[in-house]
Amino acid sequence: MKDFAFISDFDGTLTKKDFYKILSDTYYKEELSPIFKSWKNGEMKDREYLNYVFNNVNRNEEELLEDILNIAFDPTAIAFIDKVKAAGGDFIIISAGTNYYIDKVLEKNHIEGVDVYSNKSVFKDNGIHFDLNEHDEFYSDLYGIDKLIVVEKLKVNYKKNFYAGDSTPDLKPALISDAVFAKGKLVNLLKEKNKDFIEFENFSEIWDKLKIHL
Repeated sequence: MKDFAFISDFDGTLTKKDFYKILSDTYYKEELSPIFKSWKNGEMKDREYLNYVFNNVNRNEEELLEDILNIAFDPTAIAFIDKVKAAGGDFIIISAGTNYYIDKVLEKNHIEGVDVYSNKSVFKDNGIHFDLNEHDEFYSDLYGIDKLIVVEKLKVNYKKNFYAGDSTPDLKPALISDAVFAKGKLVNLLKEKNKDFIEFENFSEIWDKLKIHL
């Protein structure tokens, strides 16, 4: 059993802005409004809305790569990941986004040795398309991937697990973690559940606070 795992969401946690929001704000206009309303009204699942945005962006692979490489990744996370590894821990990413862009962002930032659990996808027809397996052990009908199930499985391999996230899909895995680092919507969600957490803006703020728990 290893000492600890630091598990992090990707979009909005390791990056400044969710990739689906970048695409929708840049390439969609009023035509997305009724789809967005359907999603917010609960008529569409999260995975369906994201899949719509990714599917219909109408960008070729080279253009999408340019968009991906322009994602604002937290530069302080690189040193943080190195510190986690040096202290005997593993840094792990769990995302309800897709490996299609996450892998490329990690490669651009020369980040290796990080396991990524996310929704599988492929590029076709000028868009990104989820390639989900309903029989996968981590499958979620709502998000594509169930972060709680992933964290529950990972927990048995570590003495402690820590979590960083920013939104609703991060709540359940955060609740079963030894310490939580939160930003965005996750802050108020954790307050509602009376779960202790440490608020942060970027990863440079986390290490000194994490060391107390090691």
